[in-house]
Amino acid sequence: MDMRRKGDGEGWRLGCWGSLSSPCWFLLSFCSAFTMAFALRDGLRGYDPYEVRNAWNESEGDQSSHVEKLIGKLGPTLPKDVLRNLSNKAKNKTIARSSMHNSQPKEGFPVPPHSIMPSPPNTNNHKVGAAIEAPLYMKDVDEIGKLCEFKFGSYCLWRQEHVEEMKDFTVKKLKDQLFVARAYYPSIAKLPRQDKLSRELKLNIQEVERVLSESTTDADLPPQIAKKLRRMEAAIAKAKSFSVECNNVDKKLRQIYDMAEDEANFHMKQSAFLYQLAVQTMPKSLHCLSMRLTVEYFRSPPNNMELSVAEKYIDPTLHHFVIFSNNVLASSVAINSTVMHAKESVNQVFHVLTDGQNYFAMKLWFLRNTFREATVQVLNIERLKLDNHRKAALLHLSLPEEFRVSFPNVDSPPTASIRTEYISIFSHSHYLLPDIFRNLKKVVVLDDDVVVQQDLSELWNIDMRGKVNGAVQLCSLRFGQLKKYLGENSNDKNSCAWMSGLNVIDLVRWRELDLTETYQRLAQQLTVHEGSNEAVALRASLLSFEDLVFPIDGAWALSGLGHDYGIEIQAISKAAVLHYNGNMKPWLELGIPKYRLHWKKFLNREDQFLSECNVNS
Repeated sequence: MDMRRKGDGEGWRLGCWGSLSSPCWFLLSFCSAFTMAFALRDGLRGYDPYEVRNAWNESEGDQSSHVEKLIGKLGPTLPKDVLRNLSNKAKNKTIARSSMHNSQPKEGFPVPPHSIMPSPPNTNNHKVGAAIEAPLYMKDVDEIGKLCEFKFGSYCLWRQEHVEEMKDFTVKKLKDQLFVARAYYPSIAKLPRQDKLSRELKLNIQEVERVLSESTTDADLPPQIAKKLRRMEAAIAKAKSFSVECNNVDKKLRQIYDMAEDEANFHMKQSAFLYQLAVQTMPKSLHCLSMRLTVEYFRSPPNNMELSVAEKYIDPTLHHFVIFSNNVLASSVAINSTVMHAKESVNQVFHVLTDGQNYFAMKLWFLRNTFREATVQVLNIERLKLDNHRKAALLHLSLPEEFRVSFPNVDSPPTASIRTEYISIFSHSHYLLPDIFRNLKKVVVLDDDVVVQQDLSELWNIDMRGKVNGAVQLCSLRFGQLKKYLGENSNDKNSCAWMSGLNVIDLVRWRELDLTETYQRLAQQLTVHEGSNEAVALRASLLSFEDLVFPIDGAWALSGLGHDYGIEIQAISKAAVLHYNGNMKPWLELGIPKYRLHWKKFLNREDQFLSECNVNS
């Protein structure tokens, strides 16, 4: 706990006098320097009783100019308003002293009152002017409150430049009071004949603990909290009036500090767990939407509209997009943004592959919502009929796999020797594409966490040059840097990693090379050693497409909007596709706010199920 926090009077004193190593040192050193200046002035001038007495009869202008000259020597950078304040104070004090001395009987020279007259000099005392001027300066510090700024490196200057508005001030003050009261209570409880004070401290501690257990912000505090604060302050003041063993207080403070540190570690681990839970669990509003759509699907009369567009599903001359998703909103935004930026939407066909749990919700959603002239087909991947039994065994929905990989960076200095990259690659379900769409020659695979900002029709004109997968490559991450993930036997150490999100797939070439068989063989071999499906998918996908990836221009897709806060606005506006890879998806409350705007504008907010399920993404 920071013992010098703003608003904590007791903690500030403990921080100052317990250790002269921080802001207090600057304040004390500056005050001492100012006081020594006055001492040096009087020491050089010598002691003259007449001069001392005449000092009280100086004219108003002389006294004012003397103060200004002195300040000009000590602090040439003082602001004019501070100089004016100090000069006015000197004038007021001169007038007050003159009126006081005029009322006294005069014999030769007026003698100032004993309470303010300086003592005769002592050869052992080198601070002869400090007795007069130091209180004046300390008073000015309290009233002006900015004198400590005039020394370069002052804490006050730094604090004003970096001031932050303190929120929930009363709750923080209660916690600090509880901290101090707990430290004093064991010592007070041992004092003889102080049972009343001991009970008072104990009751106040219990009362504050109860309040803090029910309140985390100032808005939650009960209306009579001001009275509780005053009672606690009074009890702490009484406890401090007794002489107690500092060792006992120090020991108790250390115990409380250790407890607070353990509690902070616990909450940090709990926060990390809850964060992972939040990003991996479907929000309540989206679950409600899926359930409501499913129920409504079975209540509604059958719709035969699919029969009229069935021929489009297998027409290889059209532009076919494939999306693997179990999220109604995410797939809807991906499709809507693609259609809105298309020059001709009539040629676009979208195939949404989902699981049995979300199939009927998806069906009803895309029947209720139209996307210009585009066609949308929803497929239940669990009900597909494939000839190969080994392929049929993979009929469960798996979304694109996302990884955060760390590896040594030999190009950076030793202080930053570890670099982290985020990649997303195909999952098991993607390797069923040639068998699911037997009549198609080329498809564009979109992840459901993308937003399209430009027309994508040019992707069908790319010459793949015998490659299978047209993807944006991530050459900041090469196979040689992934050897702990891929193993030592990967062929080309300089091959770049590639990203899913936007991929142009040549299905004809895929079938010629039988990449599905290659992937399944690698996956089977790696499963024995790896165990986890994620690790198997990473190695098998990268190795299956080795030397078969056609690099498309990086301007087509911009990744990182689900984890990187530092993406420039210009890069976002130029990208054809925004990929929200990472944990902070745009449909979650954890999504990065400045990036969510690009996703939310393609959401159909007029649908009644969104308002009924309180979907405010």
